[in-house]
Amino acid sequence: PLCVPNIDKKELKSAEKVIKSGWLTDGPKNAEFEKTFAAYIGTKRAVSLNSCTSALQLALEALSIKGEVILPSFTFVASANAIVKAGARPVFADIDYKTCNIDPHDVERKITKRTQAIMVVHYGGQACEMDRIIAIAKRRNLSVIEDSAETLGGTYRGRKTGSFGIGCFSFFPTKNITTGEGGMLVTESDEIADRVKALAAHGISRSTYEREKAKNPWYREAFTAGYNYRMSSILAAIGIEQLKKLDGMNRKRRANAAYLNRRLVFPELEMPFEGANSFHVYQMYTVRTKGINRDEFISGLREKGVMASVHFTPPVHMQRYYARTYNYGKGDLPVTEDVSDRIVTLPMYPGLTRKELDYIVRSVEHVVNNMRRGRKKCR
Repeated sequence: PLCVPNIDKKELKSAEKVIKSGWLTDGPKNAEFEKTFAAYIGTKRAVSLNSCTSALQLALEALSIKGEVILPSFTFVASANAIVKAGARPVFADIDYKTCNIDPHDVERKITKRTQAIMVVHYGGQACEMDRIIAIAKRRNLSVIEDSAETLGGTYRGRKTGSFGIGCFSFFPTKNITTGEGGMLVTESDEIADRVKALAAHGISRSTYEREKAKNPWYREAFTAGYNYRMSSILAAIGIEQLKKLDGMNRKRRANAAYLNRRLVFPELEMPFEGANSFHVYQMYTVRTKGINRDEFISGLREKGVMASVHFTPPVHMQRYYARTYNYGKGDLPVTEDVSDRIVTLPMYPGLTRKELDYIVRSVEHVVNNMRRGRKKCR
C-alpha cells in the first residue's frame, strides 16, 4: 500500500477513555492536544480543527484577507479552495525544480498592489526556503500562511515548519501523524488564535467546556457568523498519542527513504532532493521519470502490487474550475507542469519492512527493464 497509519493500543485506549468521559467535542483533550502541539512546533498557541483546509481558510479570515494570495499550483486543490472560500483570489506561482516548493523569484514576479499574503506549501516533507519568503513578505508588508499539511516535524535551519507564519497542519491518514480527519492551526498571536477558535465554533468565543466554569454557562453569544470546524475530543485523544511517536516515526521514514535512495539507481529515475537547510521528513517519497512513460511506469508497479500514485496531477491551475475562473492555461507555469507530468509517489510509511522495501526495488527494476525492452522493439 501507499501508506499505512501507525495506530496501536495506546490510541485505542485513549479514545475509549474520552468516549466514557462524556466530553466528546472540544473538551479537555482538545486543550491538552493544543498545548502539547504548540510546544512541539515552538509557537505560543494552537487551535485544533476538523481539517487543514479549515485551518487555511480561517487563517485568511482571521487576517481579513480578501485580496490576492500567492501560492504554488503544485499542491492539493484544498490549498486554493481555502483561499476562494475565504473570499480571496488565488494567484499561482511556479516551483523550484529540485524541491518542488514555491519559487521565491516567481513569488516576487507575481506580487501586485492587490497582493496581501503568501501561502507556502511545504511539499512532501521538505520545508520551503523560508528565509527568502519571510524577507519578501517583510519588504512588501505581506502575511505568510504555511500549508504544512505534509511536513509535520520538518525543519528549515533548525526551526519547525509552521512557526514562521501562521502554520496549518493535516492529520489525514497519509500524513506524518493521523487522527483520521483533523487539523491544527498554530500562531504566535493570541488575537489570531482567539478569533480562529471562535470562527470554528459558530462565532462563539468560549467552548462548552470553558463555559461550564463560568457563572452563567448557558450564555452563548456569537460575535461573528462562524462555522462548525471543531475537532472531536476523540480525535484529539488519538492525536496526543500520535504526537508522542512523531519523531520516532519520522526517523523511520528518513531511514526508509535513505535505503530507497541507495537502491533505486536507474538512469530512468531522478531521486528525491533534500535541501542543505532542510530536515526532510518524507511524508511522501517521490521520484521523477526520465525518458519513459510515467503513467505506464505507475501501471506496471500497481500490477506488481506496489500501489504507486501521483502527487499532484493535474496541477491546480490546469484544473477546470481554476483554469476557467482565473484564466490559466498550459505553459503558464512550465516547471510545475513538467514536474507534474513526470513525478511518481512510491509507498512510504514508518512500518515498511526491509522485505517490503526490497520488493519495491525489485518491482521498479522489473518494470523499468520491461519498458527498456519495449523501447528497443519500437526502434
